[in-house]
Amino acid sequence: MSTSQGVNVLRYSALLAGIFYGFSHQRTITARTAAAHEQAEYQHKLDLIEKAKLEWAKKTLPPQAKTAGGDIITDPNDKNFDLEAYLTKLFAES
Repeated sequence: MSTSQGVNVLRYSALLAGIFYGFSHQRTITARTAAAHEQAEYQHKLDLIEKAKLEWAKKTLPPQAKTAGGDIITDPNDKNFDLEAYLTKLFAES
């Protein structure tokens, strides 16, 4: 019993269509996974940059301009002197 040529053409056409679909579907899945991985990596880098900026800001911020008693330091030669706080105090007193 031999199968007709039309049935063989149909079988091989279905086989080739299935292989093509599987190949293209796998490429789509791989591309999505790669894009998600790249996005996660980029977000991680952004988080690290943000943390570094916060740490740098903490490191470089001037120390508190007020003493423990809450008084403003008025000596301009003091390393903790804050001109803005001093001027604010002067304007508030006026």
